[in-house]
Amino acid sequence: MEKRSSRKARKLTVVSAPERSGGALTTVAPAAPVPEIADPEVPPQAQRRRFSAEYKLSILKQADACREPGELGALLRREGLYSSLLSVWRRQRDEGALGNLSRRRGPKSRRPDPRVTELERENRRLQRDLEQARTIIEVQKKVSTLLGIPLNPPGSDESD
Repeated sequence: MEKRSSRKARKLTVVSAPERSGGALTTVAPAAPVPEIADPEVPPQAQRRRFSAEYKLSILKQADACREPGELGALLRREGLYSSLLSVWRRQRDEGALGNLSRRRGPKSRRPDPRVTELERENRRLQRDLEQARTIIEVQKKVSTLLGIPLNPPGSDESD
């Protein structure tokens, strides 16, 4: 006679079965463990498909070449694509997103653009030159006031 324990969910084998009239249960030995059978069917886990820019452009080229009725549908069925992907890819192509194939995703480079560094260097040099020119102009004004020489004579054609 076998009993099933609800707590431990394993089979027990009764060594001596008591009578219903009041006999005592003498010994209970655990039966050999029954291995649980795993479900052989693994539920599929969906993975998002990723298409390269080259693939997208080639499919768009093939789709644009379709002229006969049903030809585009056959292309989409053969490739396993939806028509909505074509419209998204066409928009990306028109915006130029598919044209830049060498651009990589991920963090941007920390290296500054050499043109920017050159322009910053030139800007600092020009700022120093401007400060020097302002200093020279101030000194000329002070010298002209000490000597009493007007910088802009009244009949001068130059205007500020």
